[in-house]
Amino acid sequence: MKRPINILLLLLLLAAATFGQTTETRRKQYNLESSGLAIQGYDPVAYFTMNKAIEGRKDFSASYNGVTYRFASKQNKDEFTHNPARYEPQFGGWCAFAMGKKGEKVEIDPGTFKVVDGKLYLFYNKFFNNTLKSWNLDEARLKTQADRNWMKFIP
Repeated sequence: MKRPINILLLLLLLAAATFGQTTETRRKQYNLESSGLAIQGYDPVAYFTMNKAIEGRKDFSASYNGVTYRFASKQNKDEFTHNPARYEPQFGGWCAFAMGKKGEKVEIDPGTFKVVDGKLYLFYNKFFNNTLKSWNLDEARLKTQADRNWMKFIP
């Protein structure tokens, strides 16, 4: 009887260690502030429900996979906690165009975004270089390439 319990405990420890490594490895790939804050504090749900980039509030925060998100309202926070994977930005919150074009992690402007097929894409937009415009010119190819390139960053 003791042997099956030991095997079960070993399997549970192995599963916990694997989950922890996966979460930490994944978190390292995200475009985060040093505090672990995603999307520079913007509300991921608002992109979908209001089609706007809205800053979240500290008092409406939630974590998912070791990443902290902020929300403009309790309702948005609750919506996120019910289905967090639905609202996560693609490519760890890095610029979708840069991921598709060169497979690079490039900072974003949280106000420059696009929701396509229920997925949030964020883009670099500084110094007269709005990469959303370039993305729109060749979206299907860039999206396919970005999906491929992103797989190099995640386990």
